[in-house]
Amino acid sequence: MQMQKRKLVLFIAASLDGYIATKEESLEWLFSVEGEGDNGYSEFYDTVDTVIMGKKTYDWVINHIEDFPYQNKACYVFTRSDVKDTEHVQFIKDDIVSFTNQLKQQEGRNIWIVGGGELLSSFMEEQLIDEMILTIAPVIIGSGIPLFKEGQYQAEFTLKGTRTFNQFAELHYEVKS
Repeated sequence: MQMQKRKLVLFIAASLDGYIATKEESLEWLFSVEGEGDNGYSEFYDTVDTVIMGKKTYDWVINHIEDFPYQNKACYVFTRSDVKDTEHVQFIKDDIVSFTNQLKQQEGRNIWIVGGGELLSSFMEEQLIDEMILTIAPVIIGSGIPLFKEGQYQAEFTLKGTRTFNQFAELHYEVKS
């Protein structure tokens, strides 16, 4: 039996105008939208055993969520500075492309890119993303942190499916091969 290759999956919410947070890093706009249950989060969370994120996203999580939410997953945080590993997190200064490719070659479930924009841009430029699950909130925030930063990349995706969670629309894409 051939081992299925792990996928690098972006699972994220965005406003109608393509922002993942306000300039002040607020997500209040997201929590004001009426969803359904946990909007598919638990179901998705069960498909991954590894989470990766940038240092800014990690800092936001640490400052806004009481208990570290990814305790039962391998968690890697990419950073340019020297930071000591914690009980739940390994900080990575290595080349993110080779590190991520090594993760993708290991046995296991999918790998979740939690955020943020800088990391996502790097992954887009290097064509590392296999799937995207975008949950769109019916809100326009006008400015903020864009889902996709301007960059030197292009990608084409195939729509795998759509779902709605009350006012949210989920779009599930995979990279066109």
